[in-house]
Amino acid sequence: MVGDHCNISGERPVLSQTPKTGLSCKMVLQAVGKVLRKSKGKPNGKKSAPEEKKLYLEPEYTKSRITDFEFKELVMLPREIDLNEWLASNTTTFFHHINLQYSTISEFCTGESCQTMAACNTQYYWYDERGKKIKCTAPQYVDFVMSSVQKLVTDEDVFPTKYGKEFPNSFESLVKKICKYLFHVLAHIYSSHFKETLALELHGHLNTLYIHFILFIREFNLVDPKETTIMDDLTEVLCSSSGSSGSSNGSGNSSGSSSSAGAQNHVKER
Repeated sequence: MVGDHCNISGERPVLSQTPKTGLSCKMVLQAVGKVLRKSKGKPNGKKSAPEEKKLYLEPEYTKSRITDFEFKELVMLPREIDLNEWLASNTTTFFHHINLQYSTISEFCTGESCQTMAACNTQYYWYDERGKKIKCTAPQYVDFVMSSVQKLVTDEDVFPTKYGKEFPNSFESLVKKICKYLFHVLAHIYSSHFKETLALELHGHLNTLYIHFILFIREFNLVDPKETTIMDDLTEVLCSSSGSSGSSNGSGNSSGSSSSAGAQNHVKER
């Protein structure tokens, strides 16, 4: 706005002169006011940049994956397997795979190229142990995520590996928190580093990992659907083409509904 005011003050001699084109001072002022209002809506009076096309939604790339396995069956809780054991095993596996996937593009994710942790116009903030909100770069955010998750999954009091050792009462809430952060990392890779992933020919691995992860968190209601809304377009394309029907809000077909009901039953059994 400072630049706009300077331009107007530079044009003041026009207003003090006798109009030569038949325009009244009132009309000139109205025109100037219109320009000012326009510049307020769009900084410096420039048109807002058009939304960048989402490369990861291109059909030639969404079809790529490393296996055609039915992931819907893979995420379901096997009979005679404890729910917490199943959640712990899968959460740890997803952590390692997503960490590995991010490491392939980490050299391109810098404080200069990714000054905020963002995905599809959504910015994420980190909260420290005291609950203080921290604005940080994407690599800093991912480092916070991976360090904190590594600490949890290797803690015997949280992710017990010895026979007879009980899971803490807060285990489910911790798993949900981990999955939410891991989703943020996946969303950032797609929205900010898909070109690099393509160049490395790893988009098939990324798509496969994303499908498996999304179906898992849906099966056990681990992440609020509102949190994953920003990637609904990708989820719809990838998961529907994987033989997995049903949306995150439960508006899918009967198979999707039955899966959701099954997930709720699993949670209640705890």
